[in-house]
Amino acid sequence: MKSSAKAFAPGNISCIFKIYEHQNPAKMGSLGLGFTVNKGVMVEAVPSSKTEVYFNKKKINFPTVKSVVKKLIPGKNKKVRINISSDLPLGSGFGLSGASALAAAYALNSLLDLKYTNLELAKIAHIAEVENRTGLGDVVNQYFGGFLLKLKPSSEFITEKIPLEDIPVYCKYFSKLSTKTVLSNPEKKQIINKSATKTLGKLKTQKFSDIISISKEFALNSGLLTNKKVINLIKKIEGGGGHASMIMLGNSVFSDIPFTGSLKLRISNTPAHLL
Repeated sequence: MKSSAKAFAPGNISCIFKIYEHQNPAKMGSLGLGFTVNKGVMVEAVPSSKTEVYFNKKKINFPTVKSVVKKLIPGKNKKVRINISSDLPLGSGFGLSGASALAAAYALNSLLDLKYTNLELAKIAHIAEVENRTGLGDVVNQYFGGFLLKLKPSSEFITEKIPLEDIPVYCKYFSKLSTKTVLSNPEKKQIINKSATKTLGKLKTQKFSDIISISKEFALNSGLLTNKKVINLIKKIEGGGGHASMIMLGNSVFSDIPFTGSLKLRISNTPAHLL
């Protein structure tokens, strides 16, 4: 056995999403629009006396990643330590649950020579996300990389690539927004899906500024855009001639122009991969 294995998975910014329900977690997912960025997570898997997960050197409870470990190494034979490092914050709409699950799957597959294909590993990570209600479509984008439109449920791993790459995007994070809370509320889900259907039907453009405007329309109509700091920052950016919307799902903002306190990222086509 190797002494360690490392993998990278990009962060993902979701602009619009529509929940696709199914009793089978392998078939549940989302439709929508989003893109991967040049920053994400680096995950290292190492043999250990007990299975633990660390994020930026702090031990954390990370059920989605632990689910991936259990699915890939069932039973109690092998224990691993998963070390995750990232410049992006958890729970803020950057898809780090999906990225961590996917990169952990790639690293474990390499460490233990499990011989799964990348697509099989991505599907395992997707199921772990769905079962733990931490996301629905991030893993698919992180598996392919790029600016992607999903008109079929993400569980099918079928996407359309929009030719937008290496474009700067500016973000600011205010606070966490629980994906689990949103995905567990039937009334909220109905409003989100109605808004997503309407908004995705308007997507006739491949211009980044127009896509952001359509995304903001979805954020408003879905009832998800309620945080005053996020609302005020979007107004301020628009007042300065830019376009901005809320990152799904987090009390965070993304924009096509720089603003005070913004983190500069780039739209990237780089998919998850071993290091």
